[in-house]
Amino acid sequence: MDSQIVNPSVLVIDDDPAIRGMVRDLLLRHNLQADAVGSVAEAERTLESARFDLVILDVLMPGEDGTSFCRRLREKSSIPILMLSALGEDIDRILGLELGADDYLAKPFNPRELVARVKSLLRRAPPMLPGESRQAQTNYRFGAFRLYPETRRLLANGEDISLTSGEFSLLLLLVQRAPRVLTRDQLLTFLKGASGNPFDRSMDTQISRIRRKLEIDPSQPPLIKTVRNLGYVFAAKVDVVRD
Repeated sequence: MDSQIVNPSVLVIDDDPAIRGMVRDLLLRHNLQADAVGSVAEAERTLESARFDLVILDVLMPGEDGTSFCRRLREKSSIPILMLSALGEDIDRILGLELGADDYLAKPFNPRELVARVKSLLRRAPPMLPGESRQAQTNYRFGAFRLYPETRRLLANGEDISLTSGEFSLLLLLVQRAPRVLTRDQLLTFLKGASGNPFDRSMDTQISRIRRKLEIDPSQPPLIKTVRNLGYVFAAKVDVVRD
């Protein structure tokens, strides 16, 4: 079954009332539900009382900042997180991704690019619909792992491994195409679309995070291998299972 998010809802967290109002109105004009709050404290109360499919999170805010909240939110939820920041340096973007964000957009940003990235994240993270059958779903087995695309779960010896939306999508892409080598450009196109920058290191950061969660020794990875001057390959034997 092809799961689609029904009436996707986005929570915008930004202390600047002009920016959060503009982003909220922009999303509404593109047929997305949206709510906007000005602090982490407000965001936590809102997330407890309503369901959201994606969070847009500003980095620099008074009180608890976006990076701290991103880390805490990722520890308990796999909801896609798009971080916004006036800090556009590579190190700031990499830090956001290391903390569990799925994407990072520097201010000032093109409104069309923001909408495109939001929709891309929503497509990559379809939830199970109420009453959706989990029978006869296709999943992938490699070693002690089971990867379930429909429920977006990764199990190791029956135990859940927490992955962000971006990490799951990237791992699934590699597993589905194993043992084919995928170039960095191919992976970046998948993650970022046509706007992908060939010098963007976010994809490499995601690979490193996946390795830390899956590999016994990430410095000598038996599952995701680097092909020098080309890209990455999922090297383990993959079995396609229907159960």
